[in-house]
Amino acid sequence: MVTFIIAQIGRRALFSMFLCYKNVNLNFNVQALRTLLTLTPSSKSQAQRRQLSFVRYDKVKRFHPSRGISVCHTHTSKSSCSAIVINGKAIAQDIKDEIKAEVECIVESGKRAPRLAVLLVGNDAASIVYVRNKAIAAHYTGIACDILRIPEKVSEEEVLREIDLLNRLEEVDGILVQLPLPPHINERTICDAVLPGKDVDGFNVLNVGRFCVDQKAFIPATPSGVLEILKRLKIETRGKNAVVCGRSKNVGLPIAMHLHSDGKGDNNAGDATTTICHRNTPPDQLMHFIKSADILVTATGVPGLVTADMVKDGVIVIDIGITRIIDENGKPKLVGDVDFKGVSEKASYITPVPGGVGPVTVAMVIKNTLTAYKKEYDYGPWNKAMSHNR
Repeated sequence: MVTFIIAQIGRRALFSMFLCYKNVNLNFNVQALRTLLTLTPSSKSQAQRRQLSFVRYDKVKRFHPSRGISVCHTHTSKSSCSAIVINGKAIAQDIKDEIKAEVECIVESGKRAPRLAVLLVGNDAASIVYVRNKAIAAHYTGIACDILRIPEKVSEEEVLREIDLLNRLEEVDGILVQLPLPPHINERTICDAVLPGKDVDGFNVLNVGRFCVDQKAFIPATPSGVLEILKRLKIETRGKNAVVCGRSKNVGLPIAMHLHSDGKGDNNAGDATTTICHRNTPPDQLMHFIKSADILVTATGVPGLVTADMVKDGVIVIDIGITRIIDENGKPKLVGDVDFKGVSEKASYITPVPGGVGPVTVAMVIKNTLTAYKKEYDYGPWNKAMSHNR
């Protein structure tokens, strides 16, 4: 059981939250944040001096984030096959160490630490794990992480009010709404309600649009994680044939766009010739495109989609797909889209599942939070909070 510190805000407001299967009194939370927002400058500064906050995730260290993480920062390891296995955990650790060093400098200079607020709606088991992992990473780097646990039957309007309060709270630098949301809540409406300058998941339509025209913007964590892996391993993408299997709005499409970007804008250029394959791509065409790939990125959630006979020698394989199956011994097992054993015999680089892209994705959320804190991206008037109270 995770224990949280319930901190006082001003004199009148308390904000309590649990990362267990307990519901949160949403109206109580809203009132607590509203109280903080209406504090006078003097009382607000007093609160800051007392280091008051709403729910600090101080007990996250009970999860022992170092367990299972390689202490060696080697980004690759040679498997018994020919491919070099990309060590996503080591890459993620390097990213977090860099963030930690910068946050320590910020705090030592007398400034407050960056703060991330995560909205978790409902009791989805996978979402709870993902949120926990992000909180662990934030705690390790010194970034404050606040988790707002909201009942599944909450209305869309109430979620919008929560986001509006977080948008207006200066002490919150990054906001992340954990997806998926319950079916009665429109994900696009919720994602667009987050200020673009606090949208560390890169789902706000303004961030999507800026990214499409090569302007500086927050990019979804998984696509930015893939590009970070390629960058840190010094894998050349310019002039290569890149094939992306999967066209989801938050993963497949942004990865493809980044790989083919021309480099004339603010974002790092991929300059690859990019092809997107999806569920309606004919099997013979799927085979043809995958066979031509110098860089293959899969994000379909279809175990065993890519086999050794489908790829060419020396291909670089980034497997984002993750599916829980039951193995031959009757035990649950996580697998990707790629037949790892077979494809490893032909690939030059390959990410494992788990332990490949996933840890880097989490690290990129934390990196985006630090970027939001430093206000590196200028959104002008688009970054002003608009009330959703109706």
